[in-house]
Amino acid sequence: MFSGDFLIVGLHTDLEYVHEVVIGAPYSVTADLMDHFKVDVVCHGMTQIAPGVDVTDPYLVPKERNCFKILDSGNTMTTEDIVQRIIRHRLEFEERNNKKEKKELAAVKAIAKKSVKQNGDCKITQQEPIKSH
Repeated sequence: MFSGDFLIVGLHTDLEYVHEVVIGAPYSVTADLMDHFKVDVVCHGMTQIAPGVDVTDPYLVPKERNCFKILDSGNTMTTEDIVQRIIRHRLEFEERNNKKEKKELAAVKAIAKKSVKQNGDCKITQQEPIKSH
């Protein structure tokens, strides 16, 4: 990320009650994680499951424990979709601002040009201070 850039993320509230949030949870669901939090069911939406860093199924342990379920959330949005949307909107924002900046610069130049025509060749000079004798 470049200096000065920032990302704002908005989260909509969920009507379901959440008992606990695991910050920094690993992508692959491990036996230790499941045992520690006493996990009975691990769910995933209808989107494709990307392999973990070690190119294994991140849901291998829950599948082996027969507690993995696919849920039809009615939403097919993926992380990649979100990233592409952010990039697309950022580019649209930059393009809109560039057009606006060009219009503003053109307006400033037009006002300056009009001012010169109205004032003719008048020059404003600084007057010498009056000396008292």
